[in-house]
Formats: sequence, C-alpha cells, structure tokens
Amino acid sequence: MNDHPTPDPALTDRNALYIGGSWRYSAGAATDPVANAADGTELGAIPRGTAEDVDVAVIAARVASNAWAASGVAERVEVLRALSAGLAERQDAIARLISLEVGTPLKISRAVQVGLPSAVLNAFADTLGSYAWEHEVGNSLVVREAAGVVGAITPWNYPLHQLVAKVGGALAAGCSVVAKPAGVAPLSAFAFADVFAEVADRLGLPAGLFNLVSGPGSEVGEAIAGHPGVDVVSFTGSTAAGARVMRTAAEHITRVSLELGGKSANIVLPTADLGRAVKTGVNNAFLNSGQTCSAWTRMLVSRESQDEVIDLARAAAERLTLGHPLDAATRLGPLASAQQQATVRDYIRLGESEGGAGQAAKLVLGGSATPDGLDEGFYVRPTIFAGVDNASRLAQEEIFGPVLVIIPFDNEDEAVAIANDSPYGLAGGVWSGDEEHALAVARRIRTGQVDVNGGAFNPAAPFGGYKKSGLGREFGTHGIDEFTETKAIQR
Repeated sequence: MNDHPTPDPALTDRNALYIGGSWRYSAGAATDPVANAADGTELGAIPRGTAEDVDVAVIAARVASNAWAASGVAERVEVLRALSAGLAERQDAIARLISLEVGTPLKISRAVQVGLPSAVLNAFADTLGSYAWEHEVGNSLVVREAAGVVGAITPWNYPLHQLVAKVGGALAAGCSVVAKPAGVAPLSAFAFADVFAEVADRLGLPAGLFNLVSGPGSEVGEAIAGHPGVDVVSFTGSTAAGARVMRTAAEHITRVSLELGGKSANIVLPTADLGRAVKTGVNNAFLNSGQTCSAWTRMLVSRESQDEVIDLARAAAERLTLGHPLDAATRLGPLASAQQQATVRDYIRLGESEGGAGQAAKLVLGGSATPDGLDEGFYVRPTIFAGVDNASRLAQEEIFGPVLVIIPFDNEDEAVAIANDSPYGLAGGVWSGDEEHALAVARRIRTGQVDVNGGAFNPAAPFGGYKKSGLGREFGTHGIDEFTETKAIQR
C-alpha cells in the first residue's frame, strides 16, 4: 500500500479559495481533511469556506455575469476549448488525484474521470456552433438569454465530470458560476480552478466568471442554494439532499436543476446475446465500484435463463480484480469514504440475512466480509444477489456500491413493470436480438436515458431523470437551456 507515490502537495494541500479571479484565504480559519480511499490516511486538506465567502463570490460572479453575457459565441467556444485542452494536458496528474480521493482505478480515471470531462467541454463548444438563440413565432421574436449567476453544487463520485457538466453549460449560456465541491473528493475541483485561472489570465476573462468555495453543505451549500443573488442552482447528489436544496432555493423562487439518485434496470430479453449482455451489465453496475448514479444495479432476466445468467455474472465479476486504484491490474477500487463503505456493507448484510420481501435472495458472489489483504482503505467485495424480490430494499434503494441484484421475470410486460416499479427513473438498458424490438421496450421505460444493446454514452445528448431522479437535463443543447431565460419580443 505505501509503495505508491503521493501526488504533488500543490495538488493536495490547499489553503485558499478561488474567488473573483484570484486565490484568497477563507473568512474562516478552519480546514477539512481529505482521506485517501486506498488506505484511509490523510491525502490532503482544503479550506472550510463560510457563508461570508459565498457572499463575496456571488457578488464577484454578478459583476462577471454582466460582462460575459455580452460575449460572442466565438469567445465562449475559445474558452471552452482552452479549458478542455488544459485538462487534457494535466490528465495523468488529475487522474491519479481522483483515483486516490474517490478510489477509481487509474486506467478508468484517465479515460472517464478526466478524459470525459475534457470531451464534454469540447462537446459544448461544438453545440454552441448550432445553438438556436432566437426564433420567430408569428409576430414574436423568441430569444434565449443568459440566466445570470449559477450556483453549482457537485458530488464526490465523478467530481470533475459533474463540475464540468455544470460549468461548461453555464459558460456556454453566458453565465458565471459559484461552485461548491463535495467534501469527500474536492481536490480535482481545485485542479480545475488552476486550469481556469491560467485560461482566464491568458484570455483576459472577467474576474469572478468562475468561483470555487469549498466547505460543508450545511453552511456553504445552504448559502449558495439560499442566496438571493444566485439565479439558477444546479445540484447533483442524493435525492434527500436535492429535496433540501429545492426547499432552500424556494425562498427566493430560485430555479433549480437536480440530478439525483437512481436504481436503474437492465432488461435482458430472451433473444439477447446473453454473454455480451451480462458481461456489459456487470461492468456497468460495478463501474467506479458501483458509485455511479446511472449504474444498472438491477439485472432483469427471464426466469428460464436465470441460472445461466448467474453463472455468467459470477464469471464476469470475478474478472474484476479488487485492489489499490494505482495498481495496473486493478479493475475495482475502494469506495470513497469510510461512511460509504459502512453503508454498503450494511446493505449487503441485509441481503445476507433477509434477502427480499417475502423471499430469500441468493448470495452469488462477495459478501460483507473484509476482502483478503485489504484491511486498510475502504474496500468492499463485489457482490451479487440473485432471485431478488423487486419489493425488497435491495432492489428499491440506491446502495451506491458494488452490489448487483438479479431479478427474474416471466414475460416482457412483467419486465417493463418491474423496471418502472421504482421511485427513481434515471437510466436503464434493454438487450434483444432484434434492435427494433429493444427500442420499442426502451420507449416503455420511464427513465431519462436508456441504452439499447450497449449503446455508448453521448456527451451531446441530454442526461437527467424522471421521478425522484431529478429535474432538468445536462449536456448538449438541453444543458445550455438550463442556464438561459426565455424572452418573447412582440413586433
């Protein structure tokens, strides 16, 4: 464990916030430690910002928003591409940072935790080229204008990706940003601020266009959500926390965009290529050790193929080597925090002791015991339960760890009913030997996105959910729309 070099202290030991175009000390003197997910030691520290810091940041953002709203498309495209290039240049260093603070295996961190955010910024730049800022309806000219100041509150599982999803859309729309990263994994947000500061100095951007205030959600998050100077609050996190953000923002009738939890179903129809469907489904469910809101954590299979699916799923999961996130052989790293580790293990114990509602689940792989040789850090065995009742807590609640449940169905209508029998509606998958048939089933699933036969993630397509999975959409034209106001001019 101790053979892995630690990142540059300049990336891990942060003593200042980025506000108004410069690094400055917080109004408070306290700091918060950041844990190394791989061994539980202290990885670094960040300032514990205050409501006073938020107020200063919002004032700076308000001034900057007026100037940036008047910028042209070409200038915005230049900034987005410069930020993308800046992240790409630092890809390895930031990937190692995220691997240690989140637990993501390094290879995946490079491609997904850093490579994807860089691609998303370029996708926003591409979208701006064809974005419709105005159109005519009869005697009215309908125009879209920048909303103003965006408060961005981001999660710890994909810390840079979710920050870029909000900042990229806001900058494209002509807005300024006050961002608060999650305390569990905030260091990549500071690395992004480093990139932004360099781009801002080189291109002469308005001071306060992007601001970063770290600190607890109970103070900094509340201050952003409840600030009268914030025009749009964009939040990604748990459903419970999202509801609190919405209540806080309601005091000033502030618009809210929420990307929340999920319990997505992966329907494997009888005509599907079982080998490919199950392997892809297991990899999806366990990506980032299951710390993915859109993960397909419910695998729905025909009852007659359940035994074969169990064998295939076990084999696929056994190939996911659990270990230190910086080891080349690792395919499954630790969870991001001791608290998350404890929560996931509690769910696994529930499955081991009770199973489902009305029937016992079968433990196929894994369990709640500490993985061999991984006593330090926040590791959890990849775990699969089969024969799970969809009414059980295992099937209804978001576990946010490497836990997959296999649920049998007797016919297609029942499969769709099970998929939709959830408080969430974020994502899902459908597998069939007939793509048109799979598409027809996908249309029946009440979720914000569905992948047919393993369709790839599209950073230009809208991302968001139905029901308790949230409000609004990120990425592409929809991700710009979230940060605009609509005006009708009659003539």
